Amino acid sequence: MSEENHDAKNRPPEMMDIGSLDTYSLLGLFLGILAEKAWQTMGLRAKPGTDKVQADFDQARVAIDTTGFLAEKLQPHLPEDEKRRLEGLVADLRLNYVRLAKTSPPS
Repeated sequence: MSEENHDAKNRPPEMMDIGSLDTYSLLGLFLGILAEKAWQTMGLRAKPGTDKVQADFDQARVAIDTTGFLAEKLQPHLPEDEKRRLEGLVADLRLNYVRLAKTSPPS
């Protein structure tokens, strides 16, 4: 491993100044965070920093609905390939929610 790669690996993560982002970049950031939370709360991904997988379908539904809303607001400002990627993401989230929620016992 080169010294440059070693230094980069040991460096703490840089903080992003989200205040400097435009509205559409912020929407994209929030959308990504909510989509990840949706996968986690459907029990399909572990919580970061742990190996725990736990489903909470009420939270998953809110995260998915909000992801869809943000995607709808963001799409007019994106190139076609990004629009298709977002449509696929929201569709995947919704399909997985329906599949998992109907087989899960009520809380």
